[in-house]
Formats: sequence, structure tokens, C-alpha cells
Amino acid sequence: MGETQTVGILIADDHTLLREAMRDVLLAEDDFRVVGEAADGESVVEVAARTQPDVVLLDVEMPRHHPVNTVQELLAASPRTRVIVLSMYDDPRLVKELLETGICGYLHKSVSRRDLVAAIRSACGDLKRVTVLVSQGAFSQAPVTTGGLSYREQEVLTLVASAMSNRQIAGKLCITEGTVKRHLRNIFGKLDAVSRIDAVNKAVSASIIRSVR
Repeated sequence: MGETQTVGILIADDHTLLREAMRDVLLAEDDFRVVGEAADGESVVEVAARTQPDVVLLDVEMPRHHPVNTVQELLAASPRTRVIVLSMYDDPRLVKELLETGICGYLHKSVSRRDLVAAIRSACGDLKRVTVLVSQGAFSQAPVTTGGLSYREQEVLTLVASAMSNRQIAGKLCITEGTVKRHLRNIFGKLDAVSRIDAVNKAVSASIIRSVR
């Protein structure tokens, strides 16, 4: 990416107003251009494959979208693209898992315009710097216990704790019921649980998931 080239950016967020606001911020920079927009996990991969953007700004909470899987699919569809994740949440487990996929940034949505622009420029630089900007104290909490559960398994178990059926969980996460059952088998094995209730109780006791009230 030469110094005189523009940076092509794909905006992925399911909120139209946020996409429009972000577009205005980006287009205020002379060397930034918006090459596409997407509102869900499936379309962002399709648009990235077609436009091959330099940077994708990826909202972590979109329909038909699991952040880790979407990043992996994005990088497979457009290997030279740099992915910066935007989120309202500072879950250290998710940040770690996403960083391991090769993202170039994880930014809390409260960041300033200047910080967003700086993160994009850092991601596009020759050194491919990684920027992590989250709310104060996000990583100063007590160490997070996962019980060996992946982020997806924690998601499934949290929905189980909300009294959702396998079919409802599958619909919520856009996966098959068979995949839900496979995740539950893995969860039971990792937690040495004998039932859904037992798994939830053990996970709550170990602070792996939060109690649903």
C-alpha cells in the first residue's frame, strides 16, 4: 500500500445511522474512501470478497454473525484485508479470541474520531500495528475463568441459562440444532455436568457465565 494510495474501507454495522455517521467521519479524511457497506455477517463476507477492501470496520453485534467465524471467513475471502472490530462490550475472553484470529484492532464504540482514524492508519502501516482501545478497567478485573469453554460454548450456555430450547438457540446463533447439541456435549464434558441445569449451575458458580435473573 503506497503512501499516495487511498485506503478502501468497508463498514459493517446493522444500524443505518451508525454506518452513515462512520461514513461521514471516514470521508473527512482525504485518503479514505468507503468501498462498501454491510448490515449482517453474511453480507460483509460477500461484499469483502467482491471489493477486496484494505480495512473492514466490523461491528461485533450483527445478525447472522459470530464474530470469530466472521473474521475467519473475511480473511479467507480477502486475505490482504485488515479487520478492526468495533464493540460496545469489553469481554476480555472475546478480545483475546478475536486477536488470535488476526484482527488489527478492537475498539470500544466510545472511542474518539481521532482514535478511530489512528487505528485505521496503524492497521494499514507497513508494521501492521494492532490497536486495542477498550473502556477503562476492562482488563484490570479479576482473571476471567472460562472452564476451558470457547466463546461460542459460553454463548450457547448463556442461552441455555435463559431457558431457550436447542431450536431457539440454533435460530438465535444462526447454526443448526446438531451444532447446538455438539456444543452442549462439549460443555458437559468440560464441566463434568450431567444435565443442562447442572452445566448452568456449575458455570455460574465458577463465574464462567453470569446468572440470568
